[in-house]
Amino acid sequence: MNKDHQPNKNHEIDCFLDITPDTCPMTFVRTKLMIEKMAPGDIAEIRLRGTEPLDNVPRSVRDIGHRVISLEPESETTTSDGIHRLVVQKNNI
Repeated sequence: MNKDHQPNKNHEIDCFLDITPDTCPMTFVRTKLMIEKMAPGDIAEIRLRGTEPLDNVPRSVRDIGHRVISLEPESETTTSDGIHRLVVQKNNI
């Protein structure tokens, strides 16, 4: 978790997590642990790679009650199994 990451578009990023080297289920485990440490309303950017994390992590974040702000490819040439950036906000739960 890194609080010094640059903001993403119009959102001030409070936390950053790179899970590109991880595989499921560790991708969501690491994401959930980071969210648990965040304050309500904080925004996190998660860098992920591969189709399985791309499908599972955003869905799981929503399932536990948090908001997915955006999910975008890291570059214009990124394929569905490439690196994406997920921006989430911790809800007041």
